[in-house]
Amino acid sequence: MAAACWRLVRGAPRAFCRVLLQNFSQQRSLTTGRGLVPRPRPLPFLLVTGGGYLGYQLYWKKDYSDDEAPPHLASPTQVAFYRSFPTRLLSRAWGRLNGVNLPTWLRKPVFSLYIWTFGVNMQEAAVEDLHQYRNLGEFFRRRLKPAVRPVCASSCLISPADGKILHFGRVKNSEVEQVKGVTYSLENFLGPQLKHAKYSSSSSFQEHLLSSPDSDLFHVVVYLAPGDYHCFHSPTDWKVELRRHFPGSLMSVNPGVARWVKELFCLNERVALTGQWKHGFFSLTAVGATNVGSIRVYFDQELQTNSPRYNKGSFHDRRYVAEGDQVTTTAGEGAVVLVDGGGVTLQKGDAVGEFNLGSTIVLLFEAPKDFTFNLQPGQRIRVGEGIGGL
Repeated sequence: MAAACWRLVRGAPRAFCRVLLQNFSQQRSLTTGRGLVPRPRPLPFLLVTGGGYLGYQLYWKKDYSDDEAPPHLASPTQVAFYRSFPTRLLSRAWGRLNGVNLPTWLRKPVFSLYIWTFGVNMQEAAVEDLHQYRNLGEFFRRRLKPAVRPVCASSCLISPADGKILHFGRVKNSEVEQVKGVTYSLENFLGPQLKHAKYSSSSSFQEHLLSSPDSDLFHVVVYLAPGDYHCFHSPTDWKVELRRHFPGSLMSVNPGVARWVKELFCLNERVALTGQWKHGFFSLTAVGATNVGSIRVYFDQELQTNSPRYNKGSFHDRRYVAEGDQVTTTAGEGAVVLVDGGGVTLQKGDAVGEFNLGSTIVLLFEAPKDFTFNLQPGQRIRVGEGIGGL
C-alpha cells in the first residue's frame, strides 16, 4: 500500500511524500479510550486529489496556449457530446465529497497537496492552521484576513474577485466576448428584460438596457482558478433589483475551453444579479462550472443551484423591487417574488456570495462613453483593485 501511495503522488515534492507516508504508517492501528478505531483508508482521497492534479495539468497546458492564435471552435456535434457528460451529477457528488470530514491526521497532507498544486497563498488566510479545516469544502471557502484586500477608494469600479482578466471592453452589436475572438449573445446570457425600453421596437437588445443614448455598455470577465479565493464581492455601490437563476450545463470555464466552446457562458448554469448604479444598468453574473454547481448568494437563502431536476432553457426569477401590488410570472417558467419592495443595496467591497471551487464572474454595466479600463488582457487581479473609472 505504501508503494501505491508513493506512485500516486510521485510528482509531489519529496518532503510532502515523506509526511504522507509517515502519517499513513502511524495510523495503521489507532486506539482511544473507547476501543479500537477503524483503520483510516486514505486511498480514495489520494485518488481524488491525484485525479484533480492530472486534470489541472491538462487544463494548464490549454490555458497557456498561444493566445494570439485564431480560436478553433468546437462543432455543434462536439459541444453536444461534451454536454452529454454527466457533469451535473459529478458536481453534486463532488459537493458531497467536499462535505466529508477528514481525519485530523489526514487534513494537512491532503490540503498541502492542493496548496502545492494550485499555488494557494495560505499567509492571506484568516485561519492558516490546516488542521482547523474539517473538510475540502471549508478549505475551498476559506476567508481572508481583513487587511489583505483593501478597497481602492479612487476607482468607481473594483474587481469583484481574485482571478485572471479574460476580456474587457465595450459591448458591440449585442455580442459579448468571453475570450478574444469568441463571442456570445447578450440577450441569451441575461434573458428577456422586464423593464419598458425608452427606445423604439426596432432598437437592439443592448439599447434596451441603456437609460441614456449618451451611455455605452461595457463588460469585464474574471476567471477564478481553483487556487483562488472563492468569494465574490460587490464591485461598486449599487442596488440589486432582480436575481435570475439559469439552470444549465456545468462545462469547464477554463480559458482554454472558453476559446473552444462558443456561447459557453450562455450554456452553463449561472446566477445573474441585475439592478442599477449611478450611471444606469448594472449586472453581476456568477457562472458555474464543472464541480462548481453550487453558487451561494448571501442575501438570498432561497437560491438553490445544481438541482437534480431542471428544464433546459428555463430560468427562475426573484425580484427585490415591487412593481405595484401584483406578483407576476415571467417567461422562463419562473415566478417573481417581491422582497420588501426596495431592492438590495450593496456597498463597494461588500461580500456578495461564494463558489465551491473556481469559476467566472461577468460584469455588464452602463457608463458614460468616456469610461476607461485600467486593465491588461490576461493580467492577475485581486478583490478591491480598481478596474476602471471616468
